[in-house]
Amino acid sequence: MNIARLNSEPEIFYSLQGEGARSGCPAVFLRLAGCNLHCSWCDTRYSWLPGCELCEHDVAARVLSYGCPAIVITGGEPLLQAAAIERLLSLLPADMHVEVETNGTIAPTPALAARVDQWNVSPKLAHSGNDSTQAICPQVLDAFLATQRAWFKFVVQSENDWPAIEALKLPRERTILMPCATNRAELDAGRAIAAELCLRHRVRLGDRLHIVLWNDKKGV
Repeated sequence: MNIARLNSEPEIFYSLQGEGARSGCPAVFLRLAGCNLHCSWCDTRYSWLPGCELCEHDVAARVLSYGCPAIVITGGEPLLQAAAIERLLSLLPADMHVEVETNGTIAPTPALAARVDQWNVSPKLAHSGNDSTQAICPQVLDAFLATQRAWFKFVVQSENDWPAIEALKLPRERTILMPCATNRAELDAGRAIAAELCLRHRVRLGDRLHIVLWNDKKGV
């Protein structure tokens, strides 16, 4: 597996889930290297670079050393390494809770669709700077929706973002809006905008707990 490199070490750490439906829950985080999108406001750009190569057995040993029954696999874009994730999960306990963070451009394999407990799907809107034909893939989003285990979270900056979200026709009870922020100051400024959008369109607000707790520190 190609693991994102942070301070010359593979980025595998124990923390609290900062976003989405399980915000606040303890988990081991595994950040994979490589991404097929390049968001202008990405707060983990180092994950775009080549990382550390570790075999799945070594990764599993590091994950299990924390003694936590939950893992969050993030990136980068993890599904670029779908086959390696399948091999890793076969080495972890069958009852370990598995979340995968994805940008929603690569459909889950049948094996991962059956094994992953929660998909945190974050399609990228126009302000991310990505080409919309590459960043928004309705058929792929439908594949995640079909798993019945997906939440769809959108980074928002203004009311102008809502038409693109609405056009995807995703279930509002599974839609989360989050402020566009990489540090506490940006989070404080964007939270009211996101909250107003959630009230207006009756969807869920997702705060960014890791920023609240640790500002822009990485590896936490």
